[in-house]
Parts: sequence; C-alpha cells; structure tokens
Amino acid sequence: MNAVLEAFVRCGDVDHALLLFKEMRGPRGCGVDGVSYGILLKGLGIARRIDEAFEILESIEKDSSIGSPRLSPHLICGFLNALIEAGDMRRANALVARFRKVLYEGHSVLLYNLLMKGYIKSNFPLGALTVKDEILRQGLKPDRLTYNTIISACVKSSEIDKAIQFLEDMKEEAKRESNPELLPDAVTYTTLLKGLGNSRDLYSVLKIVVEMKSSLLSIDRTAYTAMIDALLACGSIDGALCIFGDIIKQAGSNKDLRPKPHLYLSIMRAFATRGDVDMVMRLNKRMWPDSVGSISPAAKEEACELLMEAAINNNQIDLARGLLRRIVNEKKCFSWTSRVGLVAIKVESLSGFTNSLLRPHVFPQIILNDPVEKYMVPFQESQPLPADIILRKVMMRFLKDRAVPLVDDWGGCVGIVHRDDCTKLDAPLLSMSRGPPLCVPTSTTVEHVIDLLLREKSEMVIVVKSGNMYEGSYASSSRPLGIFSLAILWSFTGDYSSDIHDAGSLVTALEQDTGTCNCG
Repeated sequence: MNAVLEAFVRCGDVDHALLLFKEMRGPRGCGVDGVSYGILLKGLGIARRIDEAFEILESIEKDSSIGSPRLSPHLICGFLNALIEAGDMRRANALVARFRKVLYEGHSVLLYNLLMKGYIKSNFPLGALTVKDEILRQGLKPDRLTYNTIISACVKSSEIDKAIQFLEDMKEEAKRESNPELLPDAVTYTTLLKGLGNSRDLYSVLKIVVEMKSSLLSIDRTAYTAMIDALLACGSIDGALCIFGDIIKQAGSNKDLRPKPHLYLSIMRAFATRGDVDMVMRLNKRMWPDSVGSISPAAKEEACELLMEAAINNNQIDLARGLLRRIVNEKKCFSWTSRVGLVAIKVESLSGFTNSLLRPHVFPQIILNDPVEKYMVPFQESQPLPADIILRKVMMRFLKDRAVPLVDDWGGCVGIVHRDDCTKLDAPLLSMSRGPPLCVPTSTTVEHVIDLLLREKSEMVIVVKSGNMYEGSYASSSRPLGIFSLAILWSFTGDYSSDIHDAGSLVTALEQDTGTCNCG
C-alpha cells in the first residue's frame, strides 16, 4: 500500500493520500510504518500543508502515533526536502532547529547537502558556504555532492573564481584521502562550464574541456552539450565544431551520445550570425536524421528563420526574400521583436518599397497626423441598431457590415457587435458585444486610432467630443459624434489589389503587415 500512497503523493493528490493513510492505520487496514509516515510528510510538504505535517511530527515525537514510528533523519528529510524544493528556507531552518537532535544522528552530511540545495533555490545561494563551515565544525567530511552543490551556488552567484578554487580543493582532498569518490564528476564540470561560458572566459573553458577529455571521466551527452554551449558563448565556433565532430563520431557506436535538436540550433545560431549560409543549410539538413528525440514545431520554425538570417547577413537578398515569403505564407502573424521580425525588417529595408512582401497599403488621401474627426462618419449615418434587438431580425445587416454600433433607448452607444461574434440567432445583440465600446476623442490622430484598432482587434471605434472622457472608456453622458472603422480606412486606400475585397480582408492584411495580430 505504500506504493499506492507514494503514487498519490507524486500526482499531488494529498487528500486521497490522507484518506488512504487513515484506512491503512484503521482496524481493517494493513498497518502503517515509518516509510508510510515519511511519504505522507513529504506529500504534505509539497502541498504546503505545513501545520498538518508538524502536527504529525509532534505526535510521533510524543509516541502517540499509530504504528509507533520512530523519529529518524530519514523520516524528517523527506519533509525537509519538500520545503527546500519550494524555496521555503524559513520553515526549513525552523524544522532543523526543532528536530536538531534527531537530524544529527549518524553524523551524516545529507542534512547539510539539503540545506545548501535550499539556499541555491533561494535568493541567497552563497548561504551554502556557511553550511560548509558548519559541516567542518561538526567534524564531518564533505562528499562529492557537497562540493557539487557549493560549486553550483558559486556559479549562480557569478563567483567563478571561488567555484574553481573549490574544484581544486575537491581534487586535492581526494588525493590526500586516496578517495576516488571525491573526484569531480560530469556534474561538477558541467556546472563549471556553464558559469565560465556566462563569464566569457575562453581560456578557462578550454582548460576544463582538456581536463575532462584527458581524465577517466565518462562524458555523457549532457557534458558534451555543456562544452559546446560554453565554447559558443565565448565565441569559439571552431572549438565548438571540434567537440561536435567528436560527438558525431562517437555516436556511431554509442547512440546515447546522439545530439538533441537544441545542439544543432545552438551551432546554427552562431553560423547565422556569421552569415555562413552553407553551414546553416548543412546543419539544418543533418538535424533531421542525426538528432535524437522529436523536433518541435518551434525548432523547425527557428531553423528556417536562422537560414534567412544567415542569408541576409551574407547579403543574399533574393534567398532571404524567398525564405521570408515562405514564412509569411505559413505564419498567421509574427512579432517584430522576434528573430523573424528583426530579419524581416532588414529584408524589407533592402528590398525597397515596391518589392515589399508584406503588401504595404498607401493612403494618399489621409494624413496620419490629422484628427480622426476629419475622416469619421457621423454616428447616425452609421445606422446603429437597438441594443436589445434579436439577431434573427437583423442578420442580413451583418452580411454588409463587419461591425455595427449599438444604442440604448436614450441614444447612447453601449457597444459594438462584430460579425464574427454573431453566433446566437435568438439572443439580443448586446449579449454578443465585446463590452463597452472603444471610444476616442475627436482630437485623436488617425495613426493612433489605427494602432488602437489593430491592438484591440476591433473593427470600429466610437468618436466622442474631446474632453468628455478618457480614451478606451465610455461615459453614458458622452454623446457619440461619429464612428471610424477599418472599412472607412479601406475606402481611402490607394491599393486596389484584386485579392482584397472588403474590410475583413483589410483587417487580415493590416494584421499581417504589422505583425501585431497577437502582440499588439
């Protein structure tokens, strides 16, 4: 039954774990032991039900628990680990202080390793160094996990010199004690490589790589990936390629070393920045048969974007335009701040206005800095509909207009209904509006109104008298003066291309042009 109890805890279903625990210790149950209590305490800690966990510990301490479990470090450490995983060092330290005598039984460094792990998860990773001092004061000897945890704390705090010093201490102590279990392992070096890569210390990265490859250490895929990432971070693409070639060569006899798509993309990013189209193409081609694991849609998209970036950095404008055309056709929208957006800006600027792939629209009769009042349609001419009218009675109206303003009995505008939202024939129109209407003062510029329409994904704004309201809200005392919509905007455009027939097409085109469909 302990296995079932453990399964409930792993699924986060602490309530069912408690019910099962009560059944186990009941007259018809199979009984509970220290393992059962340890699993339950761990689950309560994960669920942040700290008070209940402390009550159980106190009942065990008073010997009033069913099954007469004995307080032991193993029993408490599960609960302690749950607190540490949650980053709750205040309660973790309180638990250690409360049961210090029990936890120090056996003089194991397990407790201290857990506390150091907690400091790393908190905002004070260097607190792990004080725990190491406590280990020495207690007359205990740090193990490999202790050193690895301390090195991780130093790396997280950007104290790389201290991390390297602890590595040397680790090797020196292993030699002095003739204890191979203290020698650095792949985790030690991988952690160090991450810190050295972040600090752009190429000399130290190369030194660690040589040390790893010349030792008897078993280097796995994670360690090789850390080497390449660190070398790329330091700008050593040739060094990264050497390690990558080593991986590919060994992967022939050891499939566990086959690189993941992440590694291919990391190297492709470096070559794309250089403008090396050939290498990016090769890596993109080999990523499919040679990598292990599934390639996500995001990875596929990034590979194509990196090829476009490499082309533009190598002044291959035609290739970049062809790739951009493919991306635009496959994507509904993209953000200008994304990789493809930044490259698209370069492609557009180098292609010129007449060769633009994003179909820019020209408004020869509109000056974007003009107030919207100059181009709006008077409110009554927009033929608003009563807010309480049933859709079935006016459904033909939405075949002509993509958005219609709604008015109440006093003539105030209370909403805007979009054609796409008309889904209930027997419902009043107001129930299908998107809340209060978007309103702008008469002095608002046309440029700002267009941005607002695209950002809010709306077809229309209501124009009210300046000074009556704040933009984006509506006051019932403000009489609507007019409307401005994307359909009106289309009537002023100088682009009469055959693939745009109505305001709905203009919405799609403008959203694609600006790339703001999702990001505003």
